[in-house]
Amino acid sequence: MTTEDDIKDEPKAADETGTEGQASLADPKAGSSSLARRPDDAGSDPADRSEGDDEEDESAGAPTQLGSQRFVYAAYFAGGIAVAFLLSKAITYGWTRLAMWKPQLGEPHDEVVMPAAAIAGTLVAYYYYRDAKTRTLAEEVASELGKVSWPSRDEVVNSTFVVIVTTFVATIFFALMDRFWGFVTNLVYGA
Repeated sequence: MTTEDDIKDEPKAADETGTEGQASLADPKAGSSSLARRPDDAGSDPADRSEGDDEEDESAGAPTQLGSQRFVYAAYFAGGIAVAFLLSKAITYGWTRLAMWKPQLGEPHDEVVMPAAAIAGTLVAYYYYRDAKTRTLAEEVASELGKVSWPSRDEVVNSTFVVIVTTFVATIFFALMDRFWGFVTNLVYGA
């Protein structure tokens, strides 16, 4: 258990060694100074941490392991689904039109249409994934998307508030102008 004196002395010890304090700033796992600890670890020794905490730390970085490549996979997946959806609608429409001409075919069967459309969508996505030109284009677009700086939550809330207030003020202004010019028109034309 640490006391207030230990906490006060700890940064001094890190400053005296010089390298430990610098290493703990660059790499949080390098030293045991208070700079390297997370706020929820205050007062606990890194050796006392359970294995579950280590698993949380490793899983926290999991979404960024693929980098911009995850956007490429998502685009091919979405493209395959879009092709399957559109193809299922086209097959159903074609089957329905054909059934009007040849009634013995009957209504379209989803158990036939959906798997055929899904297989076709998968094959189209795989074909374009294997095409080097298309994949290069998709990777370039994904890398550019990775460079986009998205606004923070506060910026979005503030911008939305400004848009709502501006719209409200403009609505009131134009409503008053409409009333005013309607009044002037009635005076001039005597309606």
